[in-house]
Amino acid sequence: MPQTIHFISIGGSAMHNLALALHQQGYIITGSDDEIYDPSRSRLQKHGLLPSEMGWFPEKIHAGLSSVIVGMHARKDNPELVKAQELGLPIFSYPEFLYQRSQQKQRVVIAGSHGKTTITAIILHALQFHGRDFDYLVGEQIEGFETMAKLTPTAPVIIIEGDEYASSPIDSRPKFLHYQPHIALISGIAWDHVNIYPTWESYVKQFEQLAEAMPKAGILIFDESDNMLDIIGQKERTDITKIPYLAHPSKLINGQTYLLTKQGGQVPVLLFGEYNMKNIRGAMVVCDRIGITEDQFYEAIQSFKPVAKRLEKIASKANSPTTNRVLLRDFAHSPAKVEATTDSVKKQFPNQKLAAIAELHSFSSLTKTFLSEYQDALNAADIAVVYFNAHTRPYLDSTDPISVNDVINAFGRADLHVFTQADELADFLILERNNADIFLFMGSGEFGGLNVQELSQKLL
Repeated sequence: MPQTIHFISIGGSAMHNLALALHQQGYIITGSDDEIYDPSRSRLQKHGLLPSEMGWFPEKIHAGLSSVIVGMHARKDNPELVKAQELGLPIFSYPEFLYQRSQQKQRVVIAGSHGKTTITAIILHALQFHGRDFDYLVGEQIEGFETMAKLTPTAPVIIIEGDEYASSPIDSRPKFLHYQPHIALISGIAWDHVNIYPTWESYVKQFEQLAEAMPKAGILIFDESDNMLDIIGQKERTDITKIPYLAHPSKLINGQTYLLTKQGGQVPVLLFGEYNMKNIRGAMVVCDRIGITEDQFYEAIQSFKPVAKRLEKIASKANSPTTNRVLLRDFAHSPAKVEATTDSVKKQFPNQKLAAIAELHSFSSLTKTFLSEYQDALNAADIAVVYFNAHTRPYLDSTDPISVNDVINAFGRADLHVFTQADELADFLILERNNADIFLFMGSGEFGGLNVQELSQKLL
């Protein structure tokens, strides 16, 4: 008799993918949510797992359930959660459940404030390229994989993108602390999520706990150029192996990035920029530890395509006999990411004018006390633009909302252009069309519903 598992808040990004993965393994899956958007909605509907109506229904919770998995979108007083507690059912956050089902596997966790999705995706690509059997959980849909999660009884290793967000409404511990990884990579630490970690110290502490909680004989891989990670890496743990890494040596030739190998070879890749060279090196170190040789890695990395919204080329068009006008999209939303991405793109196109457009969308970015972290973040841009929407939930929830002048002062550029209306932003960029060659959109939001693909036709 197959086990029945109920998902409270099944529409979440990781939640719906885990539900699909378990459904594919033969489990009976039920679920509830009060709102589900695409792509979650379409995927759940395709497999017959979309709830027939939105809302919370305590009658769905019964003694016949083998377990209940609760997502962060639910509240502590969620009626289904309360009913499950009253019945004494096994209740898990999805990281807890994932650990329970992977105790016999080698667990590899990729953590850090930036780069973890790309690093995880590179590792998955290399494993799949060489026909290895593996399970995984990754935060974004990546090319070549139908779902963002796979959980089987047979795979010997599981690759998990681990984040520092709280695990569930009844478990405030960061998700990555549940996994107890045999191999952990921390890509870098840059303060974020101030609504959860109000101080730099409280944020860093989560990563220290991840390193300290590793089992004996574990392997900790970390970015040696990150000062805070270097401190974590030097902490006394004689029972684990510590492997620092730096950016992979590379060379830019006529706009094409090549990895430089120890043997003097040049390997073409579709990624560029200092951070991506770090991502490649970090992934390479992990792959070496799970049975992918250096030659095999170089063979696989050549066909790896950037993850969606990670320096993704939206459109391009010949601007002159020697240059292209290019529109790029990147998920960069924290100060360190915005600065690194802007710098990388300017170095990639050193002789072309760069218009960098950053959206302030997260709770942290829309908070006055955090805004100063963006000082100099757009300095590499020839035209610097910031957009924020005063009608988004993070802005409305902020106890100390920002103003246009606050943004100009924080970024430290008197010539910064700041917009709060999407149509005004679009009009400005169209007017600047002939003053820029590269348009870089950065942020975790949607620029107030701006159709970037449609806008690209007018800009190019």
